[in-house]
Amino acid sequence: MDLSCRELRIPLGDAVALLRDLNEFVVSLDRLGSRQASGAADESTVGAFVADWDVARRLAHARRVIGIALDAQLSPEDNAEIDALCDQGRFYGGDRADSPSAGQSGCDGRSGRPD
Repeated sequence: MDLSCRELRIPLGDAVALLRDLNEFVVSLDRLGSRQASGAADESTVGAFVADWDVARRLAHARRVIGIALDAQLSPEDNAEIDALCDQGRFYGGDRADSPSAGQSGCDGRSGRPD
């Protein structure tokens, strides 16, 4: 499937909400990185940010919104191909605490994981 010429429609309200969340995460993580580099924060600060700002749930919601749009607009075959591409992603939590792992599959929220 050629992904470069395909489009996906998402309701504007959902797109704006996702963009706002992603912007908060990018700016906040950049600021946390700067604080770590200057010695004003450590790894636990990032963990506190992820927990306090409900980052995992908010990212899972973003994945779900995109997954719903994919399901509604693409064929089952196209969606299966996209899931296979997502299975090739890097996932934290392998044998070492800091190594990527292929421990989860799918990338659009259709794999049965709650969001």
